[in-house]
Amino acid sequence: MKAPTFELQDMNGQTYSLEEDLGNNVVLTFWTSWCPDSARDLPKKEQLFQSMDHEKVKMITINVVGRERNAQEGIDYATKFLTQPTLFDQGTEVYDAYNSQGVPTTVLINREGEIVKQFGDKAQFLDIVEAIGSELV
Repeated sequence: MKAPTFELQDMNGQTYSLEEDLGNNVVLTFWTSWCPDSARDLPKKEQLFQSMDHEKVKMITINVVGRERNAQEGIDYATKFLTQPTLFDQGTEVYDAYNSQGVPTTVLINREGEIVKQFGDKAQFLDIVEAIGSELV
């Protein structure tokens, strides 16, 4: 299935378009600041991001603003804990376009712009890493 394209703003107000990364492998992680599963997942993804070859795989997080108690909580969390690119959903628009059922949701997109794997909120981190290795690298 082709990955839905989108344009969202990052923390600096710059617009990012998924089309910019067509031809690259991309890992999207949808998250919220209040979710215990996101709190377990994001630090591991942050470590992976810091050790990964960014030419092989682009890692991007998307705060699902429409599921936050207030938008500032997502901004505060990202500022404090994340160095990987962080975008802010328009409510739940992109989250819904990817048929996400919970947070965190992790989506692996190959160089052809196709979704090759999608993981829900109960996924094991090791399964995600193995899929990145087998599907994208």
